[in-house]
Amino acid sequence: MVFTIIKGQRNKEVKMKKRLLVVMMVVLAVALVFTGCGTPAADSSGGAEASAPAETSAEASTAASAEPAGGAADDGEFTVLVLPKMIGIPIFDAFEAGAVQAMEDFGINVIYTGPTTADAVEQVKILEDYLNKGIDCVAVAPNDPAAFTPVLKKAKEQGVTVVDWDSYAEEGIADLSCRQMNDEDFGKAIWDGLAEAMGEEGEYAIITGGLSAENLNAWIKAGTAYAEEKYPNLKLVTDPVPCDEKQQQAYTKAQELIQAYPDLKGIVGISTPAPIGAAQAVQEKGLQDKIAVVGTVCPNDAKPFMEDGSLDSGYLYDPTGFMNATVYLAWQKALGNEVTDQMEIPNTGEKVTVNGSDVTYAPPLKFTKDNVNDYNF
Repeated sequence: MVFTIIKGQRNKEVKMKKRLLVVMMVVLAVALVFTGCGTPAADSSGGAEASAPAETSAEASTAASAEPAGGAADDGEFTVLVLPKMIGIPIFDAFEAGAVQAMEDFGINVIYTGPTTADAVEQVKILEDYLNKGIDCVAVAPNDPAAFTPVLKKAKEQGVTVVDWDSYAEEGIADLSCRQMNDEDFGKAIWDGLAEAMGEEGEYAIITGGLSAENLNAWIKAGTAYAEEKYPNLKLVTDPVPCDEKQQQAYTKAQELIQAYPDLKGIVGISTPAPIGAAQAVQEKGLQDKIAVVGTVCPNDAKPFMEDGSLDSGYLYDPTGFMNATVYLAWQKALGNEVTDQMEIPNTGEKVTVNGSDVTYAPPLKFTKDNVNDYNF
C-alpha cells in the first residue's frame, strides 16, 4: 500500500517563526524584570513585535484559534486528514490538488492519503493509524459507510471532528457532509444526456464503480426514478454492474453487456473510470452509431473518446475547487465556527448551499465534444 502525505514547507516555516517568537518573548520577560516594566522595555517589546513579519502574527493568531480538538500535535498546528476512497486515478489526483491548495491558502496542515484500491478495510486501518498519531479533523469518503461507523464513533469520542465527502457516512455520524452538488439534479442531468443520445427509447445498462458507494447509488437512484417517469421508453436491462473503480474492468463489463444484450443502445457509467472503459469497448467494436455512452468523467480522460463519438456526454464538477472548499469547511467546523447558507469559500468564490449538516458546493458541469477542451482536469 502506498501513502501520499502532504505536509508542506509552509508549516515548517511557521514552526520556526513560532519558536523565534517564543525566544524573543522570554528575552523580553527577563528585560522587564530588570527594568521594573518601564517605558524602555515597553518600547523594546513594541520594536520586537514590529520587526516580526506580518505573516508571523497572522499564523500565530490562526494557531491559537485552532487549538486541537483531539490528540493533535502539541505545537498548536491544526491537522486535517483527508481520506479518499483511493489514490492513483485522475479524479482523486484532482482532489489531491485541491487539498494542497487548501493547505497553502489557509496555512493549516493537510494530510491526503488513501488505499491504492477502493478498499474499506484499508481505509479504516489508515484512519486508526492517524487517530493514534493525533489529528483534529478527518474528512473521509467511505467506500463502505457501515464499515466506517465504529471507527468514526471512536474519532468523535476522541474529540476529532468528522466530515464526509464524495461518499457519505451512515446517517447521524458526520458533523458535516460536503456534497459536490445536489444528487437528484446530478442524476437527472446524466439521464437527460442518455435519453438525448439514445433518442429517448431503447435498452440500456449501468456500470458503476461499486455497489456500496452511497454517492454512486444516490445518483443511480435519482436518475432511474427520473427516467421511469420522463422517459418510459428507456428500458434498463439488468441491475448495475460494478467495475471496482477500474477502467479495465469497466471495459470488460461493457464487452460482456454488449454480447449479452444484442439490442443494447446505451450505457451509463457511474464513477469516472466506468464511462471511459465503456467508451473504449464501443470504440474498439466500431459501435459509435449504435450504442450511446454517457456518465461521470474527468474531461481530460474523455477527450479522445468524444472526438470520434464513442462517448456522447460526460458530467462532473470542479473536483479541485470542491476539495479546497471541503478542507476549509472542515477546518471551520472543527474550530466551532458556524457554516451558513450562501457562505462564500475563500479563493474559489463559490457559495455553498446549507441544509442542516449537508453542504452542497456547486451545480454539475456537462462536457461534450464542443466544450471538453475548455477544461483541464
